[in-house]
Amino acid sequence: MSIPGLPEIEQWAAARGLLLRLQVRQFLLVTTLRVVVARPRDGQPPVLLGELKGWALPVPDGLQLDTMRVQGAETQGVGDLIWAATMAWALEASPCHSARLLAIRDQEQQHRRLVRYFQRLGFEPTREVGAAAVDLPLRLVWGGAGLLMRGDCKAVLERVCKRLRG
Repeated sequence: MSIPGLPEIEQWAAARGLLLRLQVRQFLLVTTLRVVVARPRDGQPPVLLGELKGWALPVPDGLQLDTMRVQGAETQGVGDLIWAATMAWALEASPCHSARLLAIRDQEQQHRRLVRYFQRLGFEPTREVGAAAVDLPLRLVWGGAGLLMRGDCKAVLERVCKRLRG
C-alpha cells in the first residue's frame, strides 16, 4: 500500500463533498499549521466540521499538535481526513517524522477516551505532565496537565488511510 500525498487526501475529501485546507505560516524557525475540514454551502460560507492546530520546529521530532476538534452533524471521516493531511504535510513539507501531543486531563473519563483514541491512531505514552516544578514548562506549552504522547507520522498516516480507503 502506498502512502498518499496531500493531493490524494484532498481528493478523498472532495469525493465526500468536503473541503480540506491547510494554513501554514513560517515565523523564524517555527512553522504554524492549521488543518481545516468544512462542508461547502451554496451562496454561504462553508460550515466548519473540524480542525487541528499545531506547530513544527525544523527537527525530526518537531511536530507539536495542540488542538483537535470535530463538531457538527455528519462528521464521519472528518477526523481521519485531518490526521491524514497533517501527517502527509509533516512528511512532505517538513523534516518532522514524529509528532507529540498532550491527552489533556480535565475530566478522568474524557482523559481515558482521549488516550484510547490517540493510541488507536498509533500514539504511545511518553510521560505524565503533572503539577511538579519540572512539568511547568510543558504545562505552559500544552496548557494543562495530562499524558504526553508521541506518534510516528508515517505509521499514523498508514492507520488513518486504511480507514479512509476502507
